[in-house]
Amino acid sequence: MDATVITQQEDLANLRNVPKSPRCSTSENLLNLNIKEHYEIIKELGRGTYGKVVLGRCKETGTQVALKVLPKTNVKLREFQREFDLSYFLSPHSNIVDTYNVAFETKSSFVFAQEFAPVGDLFDKITPQQGMSEKDAKCVIRQIASALDFMHSKKLVHRDIKPENVLIFDHEFSKVKLMDFGMTRKDGTVIRKVNGSIPYTPPEICEAVRNESITVSTSCDIWAFGVLLFCMLTGNFPWENADISDVYYNEFTLWQRRKSTKLPSQWKKFTPRLMRLFRKILDPKGERRCEIKEICKYLNDSWIQPCKNSDNEEEDMASGSDHMDELSNILQNHGIETHMDKACARTQNIGMVTVIIAYIIILHYSLFPFHLINSHKLYTNRKMLT
Repeated sequence: MDATVITQQEDLANLRNVPKSPRCSTSENLLNLNIKEHYEIIKELGRGTYGKVVLGRCKETGTQVALKVLPKTNVKLREFQREFDLSYFLSPHSNIVDTYNVAFETKSSFVFAQEFAPVGDLFDKITPQQGMSEKDAKCVIRQIASALDFMHSKKLVHRDIKPENVLIFDHEFSKVKLMDFGMTRKDGTVIRKVNGSIPYTPPEICEAVRNESITVSTSCDIWAFGVLLFCMLTGNFPWENADISDVYYNEFTLWQRRKSTKLPSQWKKFTPRLMRLFRKILDPKGERRCEIKEICKYLNDSWIQPCKNSDNEEEDMASGSDHMDELSNILQNHGIETHMDKACARTQNIGMVTVIIAYIIILHYSLFPFHLINSHKLYTNRKMLT
């Protein structure tokens, strides 16, 4: 029987005619595909500085996936491959988002596929000025601490811990996962500061100027983890920047360093046991911060002080006077002279200046944290990609 001879040209033509599949494309061997030929795009899940995430249904398998789309104008091939490889390497952990071995490019973008979280991210589960229940917060914190402990054991630093990067898979928070490893670097790597500071940025990075060299450290994740915990339990940020020019941060560091015995008012809802943890993870000196596994020692403790309803009028007046004194000090630190007559205020002989200060109290203690957390949401533009 004569054997059929296939020429090299015919062999190449046959290969070109084989249908391309995203499942046959990896970061080392990127296929150039048309995303809409292989996925039905259902909706956009998020958009950030470097790209977007869309929900797609694979036409070949019917599986819903989150497609991370990074424009080539914003991301180099090497950067894309690093993020994909790290995401895929870390995904076996139960509290890290699962990254599929599917990566391809289009004419304008690099794309890879991850599992879809139907409930969304943690940010939308934190009620402004109220936060989450202690039970739910502990459930989330335990799982994210496990994910970070795994990363740190591999000498990797996430560098972008915040609610937007925590995915929720059910309303009971029994399954949450850490995502977005675009900023992840090895512990000890020296990089340049290119971005501004946000409330999760540790003080050692806040102090650095733009383009100054900084060393990546797991202690940066510990700090951000502590700020995340505060946000989850209060619905507010503890400060705007971890810098001594920030009044709220300055108050906390005075207490943290034991230079003041007065606990700032926004921390008074927490038990002494939880404050002991905060003292360890929010130490201004990175080398003194505890490891992430330290959180496990505090999960069975009470974190929130029981509510106290005071019927004592003198107690309430004293509390109000303390707030006035505190506000007066804050205003004076900012160069604003209040000229407030404290004796007059105690006798409730309130003049126009006191009315103005009372209004500032309402604005400062109630509205400001609300605007701060929501303005940050606008600032990040639901920043799932950083």
